[in-house]
Amino acid sequence: MRYIIEAALLQAELLNRTLVLPSFVYAHACEYNITVCADYAPMDGATGLDQWRVADQRIDFRIPISVIVNMTHLHTRQPVITAAEYLRLHGQDPESESSSGFWPRQSYHTHPNVFETNKTKTPSLFVIENDWYEPRGSIRVDYIPEAMKRRGKLERHPGPGNYDGSTNYWPPLEPTELSSDLAEILRWQNSAIAWYIAKHIVKSSDRGEGVNLDDDGEIEDLLNAHGFEVLHTFQNVLDADFAKTIVSHLKEVVQRSSIRGFRDDYHDVDADVVVLAGETHIDTKPGTMRFTEELWRNRYASTVVHSLIPPQKIVDLAEVLSSRMRQRTEGRSWMGAHMRRGDFLRIGWVMERNPEAHVQRVKERLQTGRFILADLYDHGHRTMCDIEGAQPDPEQATLPPPRAEDPFFVATDERDPEALRKIAAAGAVFVSDLLTMEDYRAFGWPLMFTDVMGLVEQQVLVRGGFFYGPGLSSFAGSVVNMRAARCADPRTTILD
Repeated sequence: MRYIIEAALLQAELLNRTLVLPSFVYAHACEYNITVCADYAPMDGATGLDQWRVADQRIDFRIPISVIVNMTHLHTRQPVITAAEYLRLHGQDPESESSSGFWPRQSYHTHPNVFETNKTKTPSLFVIENDWYEPRGSIRVDYIPEAMKRRGKLERHPGPGNYDGSTNYWPPLEPTELSSDLAEILRWQNSAIAWYIAKHIVKSSDRGEGVNLDDDGEIEDLLNAHGFEVLHTFQNVLDADFAKTIVSHLKEVVQRSSIRGFRDDYHDVDADVVVLAGETHIDTKPGTMRFTEELWRNRYASTVVHSLIPPQKIVDLAEVLSSRMRQRTEGRSWMGAHMRRGDFLRIGWVMERNPEAHVQRVKERLQTGRFILADLYDHGHRTMCDIEGAQPDPEQATLPPPRAEDPFFVATDERDPEALRKIAAAGAVFVSDLLTMEDYRAFGWPLMFTDVMGLVEQQVLVRGGFFYGPGLSSFAGSVVNMRAARCADPRTTILD
């Protein structure tokens, strides 16, 4: 859910609109008997769609979005309201908010704004249909710069009134030998070519004669002349975009004729409400789009790590638990891992099905981490991710490295007692080992929900000297991003 909100923040900013978020989210598990959690949060169906349930075992608890997102902070960064606030603003009962998270296209548009003098004027609606967002063969970008429009002789674009994804966006170009070579590669590269591959093609082409092939700017000019553009995005993990990490920058080359600008298409829509229909995050880059300039790529990375943060009480508790881990390692740096097992076991994505083999894999990666931390402690030369506003964690540069026998922190959704016993026997410390009854009392009822506990675990892992996690997990991806916001050296993270 986190990366859906991250993308929505970007989309709203590009269109200069206020983002409407659900007033509540669904926690899928309770750390106690479900009747205990039901005393604090209503039990409900998250989506009303049976395919999201697992053998009728999933119980959903409705909790306020403010339990997992620092809404007060988010309001200081960008215009955001909740659906309940939208309903109140239009004279409707907040309790009528859709339980599924979908935007009701009828009931949400039956009452005028309470400040509207014309009481017959109800909020107008424009829907960006799902197949308009990134039609087959197209590349969705943030916006099209004026220089790119001039290069491609783009005099007008179809616009939202009649744009269905099939209208010719750019005037056609006569193919050249270089453009044909690049187009052939695109058939196997999923619409975008890695920068280093495009450079190799240019260098091996006769068209590269007279061009300083050591100058990326000259290579980019040559690509532009043959109908191609350089876009900016983020390096994925394991050739997949599940983790949604934003720590490594990536340049890609695409055909100009495939580019569709989000702001260009929808910024001029004059409807009161714009709805993006359907799912757009599966198999898409962070932000659900690529960027034509580094400025907005960097701006989005800043949004990810600085705008969408957990409530302060989660951060404060994580600081306490991190200090307790440090006590267990006698003041040395400690390491952590994410062992995702629950749903990954079911769909076959788990690294090792056997818990003993899984924790052994974790220990092997952490051994590598111990060597890295020792080298950084002895020789320095730390590097940082290029993220605007990142604040270094001075502790990571001063703590001595862990020893081989030190315990390590594990965040996991494993709940089988025997499996947990085997993982703990290998030296793992769970969040439940660090929490005290006083912590539970001070934090309050939200800590009973596994989803909230997971946010605490994430923040604890952010503070470790080294982190290891599965490359197909957005939980691990968020840890990587938040570690980058604390200027953690990229070498102190492994995803595989």
